[in-house]
Amino acid sequence: MSTTTKAGPLRHALTLNESACVKGDTLLEATDVVIRFNLRGKTLTAVRSASLALKAGETLAVVGESGSGKSVFAKSFLGMLDKNGRVASGSIRYRGAELSSLKGEREWLSVRGSRIAMVFQDPMTALNPLKTVGEQIREAAALHRGLDKEHSRLLALDMLARVGIGEPERRYGQYPHEFSGGMRQRAVIAAAIACGPEILICDEPTTALDVTIQAQILELIKSLQRDLGMAVLFITHDLGVVAKMADRIAVMYAGQVVEEGLSAEIFYDPRHPYTWALLASLPQLGVKGEELFAIKGTPPSLFKEIKGDAFAARNPLALKVDFEHEPPFFSVSPTHRAKTWLLDPRAPAQEAPDTVRRLRARIAEAGKAAGLREPNAPTAVAKADGAKKRKAKKAKEQADE
Repeated sequence: MSTTTKAGPLRHALTLNESACVKGDTLLEATDVVIRFNLRGKTLTAVRSASLALKAGETLAVVGESGSGKSVFAKSFLGMLDKNGRVASGSIRYRGAELSSLKGEREWLSVRGSRIAMVFQDPMTALNPLKTVGEQIREAAALHRGLDKEHSRLLALDMLARVGIGEPERRYGQYPHEFSGGMRQRAVIAAAIACGPEILICDEPTTALDVTIQAQILELIKSLQRDLGMAVLFITHDLGVVAKMADRIAVMYAGQVVEEGLSAEIFYDPRHPYTWALLASLPQLGVKGEELFAIKGTPPSLFKEIKGDAFAARNPLALKVDFEHEPPFFSVSPTHRAKTWLLDPRAPAQEAPDTVRRLRARIAEAGKAAGLREPNAPTAVAKADGAKKRKAKKAKEQADE
């Protein structure tokens, strides 16, 4: 994929590694990011040492409940935090350049739009009701690509057609209120891709749409990614949407990434109790006549320091250590890791809930359920080997004593 974009008037602020990226190369990497907000004299830590990496050409979905820090984390990649918020520590690197060191709107405009663009949840608030839709797309292209009025207008018309809006010449001169909800979201996507970004962040782009239109928007994003070679960071609380979109998934809870892996690994072989709970909450996995699963309790207050595992109080399988010490990440495979003490070799074996086992069975039976293939799940032999290793380790410790 060619990563060279047209030089605009605002490209001087950063020194970027402009070498061509192939699919799988890391474009954006956030490491141990902490984001804090000052609210009425108190400090709220919205993101707590969160890390993730986005690779060229992939779709990475970030999932979690409302308030888990998904949107705040993503906005920090664009310098769009509210004025009372700041990146307190950690690193955000894009093409070798440190984004967290950028100060002021002019410096951020060297990245925002032209390199990393964002599609927001509510298209009505993202569009200016006093300007025509076409002019808003044209202005975005002119600002970030350095085009004159005529060339930016032609590009805006092309973008309207590309996102599936019929009669682009006529629609160019219409106002947002003259568009349906689905068409407004298409227009917002057109404005984002008109800037020629390498990364597209989609923040709950289908939440306000009905199911039919939602499916159309998801297919549009997928087709644009294929055609333009963009990397997509997709933020949602809906795992059903994720199954159709993502190559990899990062699960966030209470400001931290608690599990990440390939889509097949997260759906077929989840390891964190919170991921189990999210999957169990899928209505599609409910049993007729039984009450739908709901995660009990509420997330912890982010105004206070959290001791141990943030999910421990809501986790019926929580161990004593979960309330005392924060777990590290444990690797399940080279592409899959989870932040839970249950993966410690010393922890008692725990089975995934019935709903997760039903999902496994559904994937195995359908072969390609939710667009996924069955991964190399742990076999009985692998489990037996693991049990033997734990037994041998315990025997060695007793002998040493």
